[in-house]
Amino acid sequence: LGEDRYRLLLTGHHILWDGWSVPVLVEELFRLYAAEAVAAGGDAGLPVVTPYREYLAWLGRQDRDAAERAWSSALEGLPEPTLVAPDNTHDRNPVQDMVRTEMPKELTEALAATGRRYGVTLNTVVQGVWGLLLARQTGREDVVFGATVSGRPPELEGVERMLGLFINTLPVRVRLRAQESVIGLLTRLQQEQSQLIPHHHYGLSDIQRQSGFGTLFDTTTVLTNYPLDPSVLDTVLGDLEVLDIDNEDATHYPLRMAVVPDGSTLGLRLGYLPDLYTRDEAQRMLDRVLHLLETLAADPERLVSSIDLLTEAERHQLLVEWGGY
Repeated sequence: LGEDRYRLLLTGHHILWDGWSVPVLVEELFRLYAAEAVAAGGDAGLPVVTPYREYLAWLGRQDRDAAERAWSSALEGLPEPTLVAPDNTHDRNPVQDMVRTEMPKELTEALAATGRRYGVTLNTVVQGVWGLLLARQTGREDVVFGATVSGRPPELEGVERMLGLFINTLPVRVRLRAQESVIGLLTRLQQEQSQLIPHHHYGLSDIQRQSGFGTLFDTTTVLTNYPLDPSVLDTVLGDLEVLDIDNEDATHYPLRMAVVPDGSTLGLRLGYLPDLYTRDEAQRMLDRVLHLLETLAADPERLVSSIDLLTEAERHQLLVEWGGY
């Protein structure tokens, strides 16, 4: 890009690595680069890591029958899949576009305080809000969507430093009860999801096959929380300075909601297929997510039945600009 200024671009298919792997890979790469600048070759003293085959062996030891029973129970009575774009096919261009917004610091702090007060995680908040959005937009009380999980079993020693594909996309079922509070919904959702954690290794294709529906959902959520500490790179590289690091990925799903911690705030990203949604439509959905988060932070005891999906701007447009009130 100029004298002593460069851009390094790494691309890879998910079959090679997942998002968690990327910071580990970059750190190892830069350690090797720094060592090469000082001496000739060598492994730069990189620690010995657990090979990926150990994870495959761990997978082979898991109780598939127990996992099948757990997922069958979780999806029992589901009336139908939740497909926001039923005409979507795999022949479409899978390249997603994206709209973004930053959650205000005050809202981020309010949501964190609410989570601490009621004992719910940020991931549960994200899933609950997305479930509410899908329920309101589809007119259903029982919806399902996909959530990306890290898939790294804590009992596997050294798993946090392993490179490879560990992630899994699994169904999240959200059932609304009109007279239940929003925080009651989130608490129940977290309890239901916690019971499934031991079975996060089970394949989505197997879950969908045994559900009897085939495809269960076409929208997903993810809370990204990669082990990236930029100060480590500064320490490793010495005089070479890393100015910025960014990561982009894409899926074939029509909608993908991602929440990205960024210091004292949270970044909201909505990926969408542009041949199914316009940018304005995607932005409206992202604005509604932010509105629901604000509603939750302001009054977590509010009844689910009283939740309004429309933002203030949309309400003004309907009542004033179009309705003449």
